Amino acid sequence: MAANGGAPTEAEPEKLTVDAGGDSANATFTFHEEDHTIGNTLRYILNKNPEVAFVGYSVPHPSEPKMNLRLQTVGPPATTVLHNALGTVYEIGGHVLSTFDKAVAEFKEKEQQKR
Repeated sequence: MAANGGAPTEAEPEKLTVDAGGDSANATFTFHEEDHTIGNTLRYILNKNPEVAFVGYSVPHPSEPKMNLRLQTVGPPATTVLHNALGTVYEIGGHVLSTFDKAVAEFKEKEQQKR
């Protein structure tokens, strides 16, 4: 979706395309301009979900900037399960950032006390 809330323009291509097939519990998601970093992270998070029957990802070629994620669930729509997993990744990122910021602040405080 475009930054203004509308459809992507020619200058702003879509970041995600979905090939849902015939069943809402199965889908292939193509993340454009992404690679193994998000692929492996999502695969790990999704594998921990008991609603997931299968998840796998591939990066077709290093010079092709996209990552394909195949997701099959045991009932709920694959798009819902992926949305929840992306939320989990976001929460983990926030926790890592706040933990890092706290550690930096503690380090700087200790360094100030040494002076």
